[in-house]
Amino acid sequence: MKLKKQEIDARMSKLSGWQLAGDSIKKDFKLGDFPAAMGFVVKIALEAERVQHHPDITIEYNRVRIVLTTHSEEGLTTKDFDLAEKIEKFFGA
Repeated sequence: MKLKKQEIDARMSKLSGWQLAGDSIKKDFKLGDFPAAMGFVVKIALEAERVQHHPDITIEYNRVRIVLTTHSEEGLTTKDFDLAEKIEKFFGA
């Protein structure tokens, strides 16, 4: 179910560095080098497949941009924020 503005605001306040961009949230991550960026993306891909919620991912050498939205709901849902929180854990690990 698509989240309401106050629900989105509450969830955004718990995420560091993520930006609201229309009906999506996004964040750029900078890693040490290309292999580190690819390892990070593999962790995200495996989790995304596990939960059946797939982000848009852009890789530019050691930079990874993640964009999350729930296309079927045409906006943000708990799935987006749950995956964003998991991605933050992968980045911090």
